[in-house]
Amino acid sequence: MTTHPEVDALLDRSHRLGSDPRNTNYAGGNASAKGSATDPVTGGEVELMWVKGSGGDLGTLTASGLAVLRLDRLRALVDVYPGVEREDEMVGAFDYCLHGKGGAAPSIDTAMHGLVDAPHVDHLHPDSGIALACAADGEKLTAECFGDSVVWVPWRRPGFQLGLDIAAIKEANPQAVGCVLGGHGITAWGSTSEECERNSLHIIRTAEAFLAEKGKAEPFGPVVEGYEALPEAERRERAAALAPYIRGLASQDRPQVGHFTDSEVVLDFLARAEHPRLAALGTSCPDHFLRTKVRPLVLDLPPAAPLEDAVARLRELHAAYREEYAAYYRRHALPDSPAMRGADPAVVLVPGVGMFSFGKDKQTARVAGEFYVNAVNVMRGAEAVSSYAPIEEAEKFRIEYWALEEAKLQRMPKPKPLATRVALVTGAGSGIGKAIAHRLAAEGACVVVADLNGENAVAVAEELGGPDKAVAVTVDVTDEEQIAAAFKAASLAFGGVDLVVNNAGISISKPLLETSVKDWDLQHDIMARGSFLVSREAARVMTVQGLGGDIVYIASKNAVFAGPNNIAYSATKADQAHQVRLLAAELGEHGIRVNGVNPDGVVRGSGIFAGGWGAQRAAVYGVPEEKLGEFYAQRTILKREVLPEHVANAVFALTGGDLTHTTGLHIPVDAGVAAAFLR
Repeated sequence: MTTHPEVDALLDRSHRLGSDPRNTNYAGGNASAKGSATDPVTGGEVELMWVKGSGGDLGTLTASGLAVLRLDRLRALVDVYPGVEREDEMVGAFDYCLHGKGGAAPSIDTAMHGLVDAPHVDHLHPDSGIALACAADGEKLTAECFGDSVVWVPWRRPGFQLGLDIAAIKEANPQAVGCVLGGHGITAWGSTSEECERNSLHIIRTAEAFLAEKGKAEPFGPVVEGYEALPEAERRERAAALAPYIRGLASQDRPQVGHFTDSEVVLDFLARAEHPRLAALGTSCPDHFLRTKVRPLVLDLPPAAPLEDAVARLRELHAAYREEYAAYYRRHALPDSPAMRGADPAVVLVPGVGMFSFGKDKQTARVAGEFYVNAVNVMRGAEAVSSYAPIEEAEKFRIEYWALEEAKLQRMPKPKPLATRVALVTGAGSGIGKAIAHRLAAEGACVVVADLNGENAVAVAEELGGPDKAVAVTVDVTDEEQIAAAFKAASLAFGGVDLVVNNAGISISKPLLETSVKDWDLQHDIMARGSFLVSREAARVMTVQGLGGDIVYIASKNAVFAGPNNIAYSATKADQAHQVRLLAAELGEHGIRVNGVNPDGVVRGSGIFAGGWGAQRAAVYGVPEEKLGEFYAQRTILKREVLPEHVANAVFALTGGDLTHTTGLHIPVDAGVAAAFLR
């Protein structure tokens, strides 16, 4: 498919600008290009504008992510503009300016690009530019930094009027290459794509150099004794211990996925004397506080404080945070404002340890943390040359509870059944465990792929989509320390664990007189002892979170059926089956449901069968190994072969939301073996 030369240039420029976090944040800012094309209706030339659409990201922008508008119609909107009090109505009018089918929905910044008289326009959110924009004397500093080549634009909420403001300022200042938008970011323009990009980078890099040269050495004040960063190993140990507690607090209104950051930027900020004052002022750039909320929750204890004291204080601070947020909503809400969306923090700062951020999925949680790092950089720059002065609280509320923002949220697709849930699956590097991991991820869960074979675990995690979807841990389920480490990794990656599948297993098929103590111990260690150890660690994390949870055991038909030549395997599966009943009774008071799945005859794709069990069972039944699946199928009521995916389906059925009142259940997935019917 061919594209317009201006579109190619726009995409190239967007990718270069968007790939460097110094230029703009993820999904922040937009870029545009204007040019002529042939109107397919009249055959004549028509002036068009291509601009990044709503919700897109410059670094990964494609042609389908552009809104394409007719410039004559877009500029004609000036004549029907009803004024700033009704400027939101203009967003709907953009739809009547679209050219052709497809493309992205026009964003709120469309007017800025269309009304500014320049072929190419960039609007970006660089930390250096926002630092000037959020300084108490930002207008004066902008003039000092750029002279008259970059013009100051006082704060105005994004929209049609801001587009008119910038267009007027450009017309009045023909020498200018761009402007600093108070409390917000920067806009640059050019007659070619190359010139526009050059002007954008000139503003960003000049502001960086100005802040570095003119700024004071310690804008956040001196390091406070006792608030320095803990050593890395100790820091991450503390973070893993705190994460489930904090995730539970951040999920009071709705479940959240967590992300942990202990970057030098965050740790240095939290070690400095001014961090409580600055954090309380909140973020400023609209892109920032829409992701981070108006301000974070900050633990006011040193990192050496006992864990129980830190947890108790976090609970107190969380209760106060919720009250303060509700009061903020009441102060500014109008009769037609959207309902309060939740009073839990999106960012929690713990001195000496790091930052915990939260969202509806891992990417959202991670990006919220990245945006707060942007905010810290902005505060540093503003404090270095002036003082940090974000936009007024009332303006923040106007944007956070903007009708247009609410409409955007309402257009979001319905969450998948397991969205916000964190699953840990043992033996997930192959066979049934791999199928379970794939099904849970497909249904929206974040997955910790745990397996003794680390390479297999990494491969499966990559198949599932990488760190925003899944992480790999190498774990021997017979080892308490390795299991604890796996759950700590889950807490650091996603904030905790909600769903655990005990799937790791092994099988050795031998008659009683040929079964050695080693055979017996190995199978009991992996499946009976291993399931116990994993479930115990899962219960510790889940009870701390206070969000309930699911534990699922992949047992076996052999847990209830007396088959030949497998005393060790069947006995350990019976052990697992009874663990389900015991733990369902014990953990129910915490909202933790414990259920089991009893598969049989899962030959294709099974790690156990591939590891020798298939050959052993085929010998027992006197059939060729390659025919074993067919043999098992023919002895069932349904005459159907059982595959790993069928076991995964049962796990999802137990955890996907429809069986909320079911615990202590074993689901047969055996195509019907009458002798194994539960009774």
